[in-house]
Amino acid sequence: MKKVMLGNTGIEVSIVGFGVLPIGPSQLALPVEKGAEIIKYAFSHGINFIDTAQYYRAYPYISEALKEGGFEDIVICSKSLAADYEGMTEAILEAQKELNRDVIDIFLMHEVRSGQLEERAQAWEALKDAKAKGLVRAIGLSTHHVDICMAAASIPELDVVFPLINYAGLGIRKGDRFASREEMMESIRACKEAGKGVFSMKAFGGGGLTGSYQEALNYIFSQQEIDSVMIGFGKTTEVDDLLHYLDGSMPKDYNPDVSKKKVHINHEDCEGCGACKNACPAGAIYWGENGLAEVDHEKCLTCGYCSPVCPVRAVIMY
Repeated sequence: MKKVMLGNTGIEVSIVGFGVLPIGPSQLALPVEKGAEIIKYAFSHGINFIDTAQYYRAYPYISEALKEGGFEDIVICSKSLAADYEGMTEAILEAQKELNRDVIDIFLMHEVRSGQLEERAQAWEALKDAKAKGLVRAIGLSTHHVDICMAAASIPELDVVFPLINYAGLGIRKGDRFASREEMMESIRACKEAGKGVFSMKAFGGGGLTGSYQEALNYIFSQQEIDSVMIGFGKTTEVDDLLHYLDGSMPKDYNPDVSKKKVHINHEDCEGCGACKNACPAGAIYWGENGLAEVDHEKCLTCGYCSPVCPVRAVIMY
């Protein structure tokens, strides 16, 4: 698989990365050995870039996949929601220990929202210190927010940015409002021009755009400002689909079978705002005992109306 330099970091990554969230406890909850086999399958087919996070609880899958060796050029990105210095430092040390690595290639502030750069300033200081000590090679942030992505372009010490972008604009935010893909691309362009490495998330909008598979990929791979596209994989067949798309062997009318996929609410993201419940035309979304949204799959039409209105991308399909 083609590899590119991630901005000015000196880190070479495949143009597609493996997002481990789908195989982990909050989605498919695969056995560690099975999840590790999918990761190794991707590695054996040229994907050398993998994304995880402290709260994904997916380190065991990656550690197991790397246990036998043979994959020497793997680049690992992790991230943490920690807002203070101590919490971010502990998150980096946890990743080192769980992944059995002295140096983590990339470490990010996870899902930075509008107004949070100031609130999480001490966590950013911890990342800068960790890089200075050689604990990580590159630092940056992930975000769904246009204004945060734009701000990243002007932060001198920031090496990489991991923004949400897809052809439908699902999940893109700017403060308290939804924003467009054009607005996000403008901020991504600013990051690229500033020498930042850019890799993108949610090309399929959390699963909601998988039924338009090639349209989604055509859009994201046409954006020259994006170095690498992080895709969440849960099966080896999904890796195969991506490889067929990239090598041009995929029939032009092909779309994956999504008939068995269901809408789910990720309770680790859900804030109980009620936007999805209000948008559901079938009355399939209700409040669970924990005050968060739940889906009645007997009523759900998989129409997708709920997904675009969720402000935190907690509505997913798998």
